[in-house]
Amino acid sequence: MNVGRWALAAPLHCEGELIASPARTVEGLLVSADFQIRLATVADLEVISWHRARMFQDMGELPPDLLESFRAQSFATLHRMLGRGEYVGWLASLENEPGQIVAGAGVQLREVPPHPQTNPNGKIDIVSGRQAIIQNVFTEPKWRRCGLAALLIERIIDWTRRKGIDSVVLHASDEGRALYERLGFIATTEMRFNGF
Repeated sequence: MNVGRWALAAPLHCEGELIASPARTVEGLLVSADFQIRLATVADLEVISWHRARMFQDMGELPPDLLESFRAQSFATLHRMLGRGEYVGWLASLENEPGQIVAGAGVQLREVPPHPQTNPNGKIDIVSGRQAIIQNVFTEPKWRRCGLAALLIERIIDWTRRKGIDSVVLHASDEGRALYERLGFIATTEMRFNGF
């Protein structure tokens, strides 16, 4: 997908209510009548680290007494990663209030060694190279069910294609799983060791 094809074909709806007309691209920003999506900068790290902490809190994985410590650690880590080019983020804001961030998402970039991967037509390819891990997908409660997460993920998919990223992965919450499946993600066999 190129940037010009990324615009929505239909209006955005929030809880069934029309909230935005179809999107368009203006000077590299995806905008609708109500929202614009832009790349995050170091100046946005407070918002990004807050979104990350709230995301884990909303999933029930981060107790309130650890929220601020987690947010501060996230800020420091994301600051280093952004500076090294290992993290790229996108933020959605109100079109008429660009300082009011209502949603965000990003990718951590890493290199992976060769491994077999089944492509959409069933053929097995050997892939390696750069992998993008989608992280920090968060929408402020007032703006949920408005399609913002889908807009952000589509923006990430577009960006990874244009940058020649070899694969895109994510860890889906129960709430987000259906969205990711609609966008073409499939379940994998990944597991994690919790013995530390």
